[in-house]
Amino acid sequence: MPYPAFHLAFFIFCISLVGIFAIAGSGFKREMSLKDVKHLGLLFFVGSVGSVFPDVPAVWNYFLNGTLQHTRIGSVPTHSLFFGLVAFILAFMLGYAVYRSTSKASSIGIFAEAAFLSHLLLDDIADGGLTYLYPVYNEPLSIFAVMNVKMSGVDFFYYNFACFVSVFFIFCVMFMALLALKDLGFGFRYEPVE
Repeated sequence: MPYPAFHLAFFIFCISLVGIFAIAGSGFKREMSLKDVKHLGLLFFVGSVGSVFPDVPAVWNYFLNGTLQHTRIGSVPTHSLFFGLVAFILAFMLGYAVYRSTSKASSIGIFAEAAFLSHLLLDDIADGGLTYLYPVYNEPLSIFAVMNVKMSGVDFFYYNFACFVSVFFIFCVMFMALLALKDLGFGFRYEPVE
């Protein structure tokens, strides 16, 4: 498991790269107002929390049990798409409270979900499997395990297809974040929220 600082760094430098580009461009042109800065703060707050949200149980387990066990709340695995739905709903509710728009709230939720999924993908690379499909399937699955096989041990086309699928999952997470950022006013040029 990568440390929380690594999850945050991956979120900032990979998932929200378009937002950083827009901030830099607008900041140099002095086009940003205080309202825009608050909007950016909300985005980075939601994304940062989303990127470490699967490890939330570590906080109370540390204080209550003296351990850093961080993958379950009771019987529910926090490193699953089911728990990611909780992250989406919480971010959606926060986005709706701020913007009073289901479109903007959905984009905030999708952005948080992309940050959440980036956490799962990083942990999958490091640990070799998570319970992505809980409660439908309770066994660990790994998107990246097929990349660790030697090419001489499998068919050339199978190996390349497996690598493509693994990279495609990372692309999907980054594309989710890009679409959410675009809807929230971040293309390659910042467009203030109305």
